[in-house]
Amino acid sequence: MQVAIVTGASSGIGFGCATTLAEQGMAVLGTGRDPGRLAALEKSSDRIATLAVDLTDDDAPQRIVSAALERWGRIDFLVNNAGIGSPKPLHETDDETLDRFLDIMLRAPFRLARDVIVHMQPGSAIINITSTFAVVGGLRGGAYSAAKGGLTALTTHIACQYGAQGIRCNAVAPGVTLTPMVASRLEDERFRKINTEMTPHQRLGRVEDVASTVAFLCSEGGSFINGQTIVVDGGWSTTKYLSDFALNAHWVER
Repeated sequence: MQVAIVTGASSGIGFGCATTLAEQGMAVLGTGRDPGRLAALEKSSDRIATLAVDLTDDDAPQRIVSAALERWGRIDFLVNNAGIGSPKPLHETDDETLDRFLDIMLRAPFRLARDVIVHMQPGSAIINITSTFAVVGGLRGGAYSAAKGGLTALTTHIACQYGAQGIRCNAVAPGVTLTPMVASRLEDERFRKINTEMTPHQRLGRVEDVASTVAFLCSEGGSFINGQTIVVDGGWSTTKYLSDFALNAHWVER
């Protein structure tokens, strides 16, 4: 049985990735900081085990790797998903906020991948969940964009360095996806318009869209994909689409 580690698995995209991989027959170790929410994940499948851990702790990578190896004896896939949102623009970002974003979304996945990769065999893979804000410039991106951009660069490095050993690494970059973390942001009219009126699709992203892409990259079908960023955003980042509503709205001169 193949074994996957999924970080930030207690809700949203991480929860969806963990349950989807379990449905495909994998054993999954889901990590998060909230034991209560992790309990709900563990109840969803007998193939899922969980570990409550703060990824920024010094011993977090060792604890996660040990938990997977002690239970199943192998690690085939790592999904670095854990993250935080609601960033501020560069000029509004203090050092504490910068450090927090970089710690959780760049330093933590770097350290975990470093500890995991020495246990991986040919056919294994690392999938880093980045963002459209690592692909195009994003308003208010700040430390979030910096962390996700760094994770993209780490992805291509791992793909190059370890690809010849049969270990792949790719990134999945979701656009706005309907998760608890995004729900409050969609209440902001400006944020909602930027995403709904500029996406050439009939809806916003769903957790299943991202989870199924991750699952594909872990499957035989994705076994020749390496060093890539797959953007899951309905075309938002690659088009200059405007909805009829936006095109017919009253424009105010600058």
